[in-house]
Amino acid sequence: MAYELEGNLKEVFETKTFGKGFTKREFVVTTSRGAEDRYPQHIKLSLIKDKVGLIDRFQVGQKVKVTFDLRGSESNGRYFTDLQAWKIEGAEGGGGSTAGGGRRQAPAEAEEPELEEDAPF
Repeated sequence: MAYELEGNLKEVFETKTFGKGFTKREFVVTTSRGAEDRYPQHIKLSLIKDKVGLIDRFQVGQKVKVTFDLRGSESNGRYFTDLQAWKIEGAEGGGGSTAGGGRRQAPAEAEEPELEEDAPF
């Protein structure tokens, strides 16, 4: 299942090459619910193999729309989650992200409850 998010490109990391020519590049997109959002979310995503060059045409600070898959794995009793992007587009409009906080939820996924504290997480 594919997911989407919109936000501002915050940082792009260098491409890393691992054994047998496997390549991976990570980048960060910041999403928020608008100017009143005290705790914007900084989401790290990755591009792998032939997709690592998709981010090259975008500049830090530019508004982007990223389509990605949620991937998970287990190794030696430890669990890992990765957001693997496979499509990046320039997002229309400026300023904050979409009304939904820049994220699309799966139909069965419930809304997150509001925290009563002013915690940054």
